[in-house]
Amino acid sequence: MQITVQAKILPTKEQFQLINSTTKEYIRLINQIVSDYITAEKDLKYTSKNVNAELPSAVKNQAIQDAKSVFHKYQKTKKQSILKKPVAIWNNQNYCIKDQLLSFPVLIDDKSKRIEVPIILTDYPKRLLTNKLGSLRISQKSGKYIAQIAIQVPESESTGNQAMGIDLGLKIPAVAVTQDGKTKFFGNGRQNKFIKRKHRSARRKLGKLKKLKAIKKRHDKEQRWMKDQDHKISRQIVDFLRKKIMFQPFALNNFLVYARRQEQAVKTRKTSITGHSIV
Repeated sequence: MQITVQAKILPTKEQFQLINSTTKEYIRLINQIVSDYITAEKDLKYTSKNVNAELPSAVKNQAIQDAKSVFHKYQKTKKQSILKKPVAIWNNQNYCIKDQLLSFPVLIDDKSKRIEVPIILTDYPKRLLTNKLGSLRISQKSGKYIAQIAIQVPESESTGNQAMGIDLGLKIPAVAVTQDGKTKFFGNGRQNKFIKRKHRSARRKLGKLKKLKAIKKRHDKEQRWMKDQDHKISRQIVDFLRKKIMFQPFALNNFLVYARRQEQAVKTRKTSITGHSIV
């Protein structure tokens, strides 16, 4: 399975400016290529040699691949997506991490040169980084740059003989039933509905008053609160597993993947959920 490790990087002032210009140029190039594709109504087979951008060749190639994905989405929806958030991506052959330093190429004086940026990694991410690495994504959050590294982690098959069923819903976010009949309820559906009504009412009032800046300032507060609740419910279910079923570590890892998928399912369903899954 593929997971993502996030870590804060600590660039110097010069490195900060280089990363800032690289991320902005990366997004500008993607939008430009997508616009060219839409005008021509086909893939123009761009390469790093025939696109004009102040980026290393490897980063140009990655931008071209991302532009193709955006263009394919446009072909299905007929709606052009304009990317705005500055971000840049390097494939696993163009960066490395060694001694708490993240090394990747940027364009300096029209030449591709590597810069080494300090990265904050705790013991757990360090252990994960010993697996096969995927792409590196650098984006800005709250004025600070975050490195997101894709990692391919091998999945272990569970050999346990115990099972547990989980039912997801709105009134009761999650209900777990073990093989021996033990039942546990997780979350508070009434509280979730109250919070949703509260934020919906606040947005409606601000909209009537034409306070668009205030609406923007809330910055998806409701969604962030719901995401936090989903994580807490997942943790409660895992603790319940450890206490009642005594799962082996590999079985618990498989369940964590399952729980994350169920969190996403809860967000995308607007009616009561009747699907059952067995761990």
